Amino acid sequence: MKLRSLIIAVAVAIAPVALHAQTGLYVNPIAMRISNSTADHGTFAFLGNGGTSAMFYGVNMGGYYDFKTRYPFKAGVDVRDSILHANDAFLNNFLVGVRFSGKPFNNGWKPYVEPIIGAGTSRAPATTLHVTKFEYGLYGGLDYATHHHIDFRVVELGFSGLRTASSQTIGNSATIPAAKIVTISTGLVFRFP
Repeated sequence: MKLRSLIIAVAVAIAPVALHAQTGLYVNPIAMRISNSTADHGTFAFLGNGGTSAMFYGVNMGGYYDFKTRYPFKAGVDVRDSILHANDAFLNNFLVGVRFSGKPFNNGWKPYVEPIIGAGTSRAPATTLHVTKFEYGLYGGLDYATHHHIDFRVVELGFSGLRTASSQTIGNSATIPAAKIVTISTGLVFRFP
């Protein structure tokens, strides 16, 4: 009986915030430019043998939850997963970020920014070994409200760092720094309520 009372008390306390919160879901195309200042040579070279940069393409899917505030700005959380391929290499990024958004001009434009952390799993072109490493970065973008439940994500840009599969992470034979990742995405966001 005490557990039921506790659950009811928590639900009553959260209800005013949850009723005015906003959730958004998105599945959008994404492009990433991944570069490294040091060329990797060998079987485990993620950007290709001797390569220092490559373009990756794929899909970005995720969702956010913005808490309601009485101010024009909101804070929330964003969880996303990106799956990308290039030159037979594979990259999967699972990221969680703190989301700061708002409608400062009350005209449909909604900028946002998200510091993110998570894990990136990469596989070099000539191997089946996967490497999962810590990823960090910053995303920001601009949404435009086109409908009561649909936003057009005009642009989203991201900058992050990740130690990808390489001769160092798999073979321990070279010193390869973390790759620099520049991300661009666009698409639709479906909002509830």
